[in-house]
Amino acid sequence: MISARLLGALLVLAILPSASAGQTPAPAPYKYFRIGNATDAPVTPRAGYALMGGGTDLDEAFQWLCARAPGGDFLILRAHGDDDYNPYVQKLCKLNSVATLILPSREAALDPFAAKTISHASVIFIAGGDQANYINFWMGTPVQTALNDAIQRGVPLGGTSAGLAVLGEWAYSAQGDKPDDKDLDSKTVLADPFHPRVTLVHGFLNIPILKSIITDTHFAKRDRMGRLLVFLSRIQMAVIPQGISKTRSDGAQDIRGIGVQERAAVLVEPTGEARVVGQGAAYFVDATKAAGQLQGVSSVGKGSDYGPFEVQKVSPGHTFNLKSWTGNATHYTLSVEKGVIHSTQPGGSIY
Repeated sequence: MISARLLGALLVLAILPSASAGQTPAPAPYKYFRIGNATDAPVTPRAGYALMGGGTDLDEAFQWLCARAPGGDFLILRAHGDDDYNPYVQKLCKLNSVATLILPSREAALDPFAAKTISHASVIFIAGGDQANYINFWMGTPVQTALNDAIQRGVPLGGTSAGLAVLGEWAYSAQGDKPDDKDLDSKTVLADPFHPRVTLVHGFLNIPILKSIITDTHFAKRDRMGRLLVFLSRIQMAVIPQGISKTRSDGAQDIRGIGVQERAAVLVEPTGEARVVGQGAAYFVDATKAAGQLQGVSSVGKGSDYGPFEVQKVSPGHTFNLKSWTGNATHYTLSVEKGVIHSTQPGGSIY
């Protein structure tokens, strides 16, 4: 038999509201904006990669991505910003839907909605911004896994500016930057290749044709050739110990770089065949023959000497093959002597 005291306590508990009753649910850690059909369309995409150099968006590159999944669902990924890409892409392409998913924290990237949304996309585009956010917020989360699963399924993928910076096997992560830092320029890294802001990460995305490649953006506009040469040399130091053959144990080729100018894009087939479009050039830099010694600012006899780097400059409308590393290009060589770049081009131009 229940005592009167216990019965009274049970009655009180029965009429008390639950802890969550009447409370406003916590807002989602992500933002999601979608236009077009609410239900995904069953399409079979064709793999391809749009490497966009930044600046004003290039219609041709977006249309190329859309054409690889006609009538599909186009997903824009960002860490910050808004949904301004949605109407732009919808106007350019005949799609089932266009959506923007903003993931501004690791909490957002860990939310099951994020990976689920990526897994349903027919085309994926990583917007510009700050690549440190993509690395800090998304790497090591289900978002990274979902992106690599999409690549394996043949989902076409593009990126501009910071979005392009994270497409290669290697990436400049900008993790050493502070909020008030200016752009990491060539002058800074040529003077000190071991500057704390030279932060490089490996394996965020696994795009087979971009294996052993690091990409850079806003290239000639922001004078980034020097920093790309330093990035390539730093990566070589990390993966190719002194005195050991420059053939990777996994069979990959030596480290190479692709620098893309603003208002330009390199449209890459999974076979390696690529075409440069837009209003600027792309630079394909091979560090296979590069050797030498990098020295920091505190070293005795300041100034690094390393090279040569074989450069192929490809203008809009011309092609290049990433597998053979040959194309319709202007060829020249760059070397660094005492922290200064020297070029074999007439007039010594590095671009």
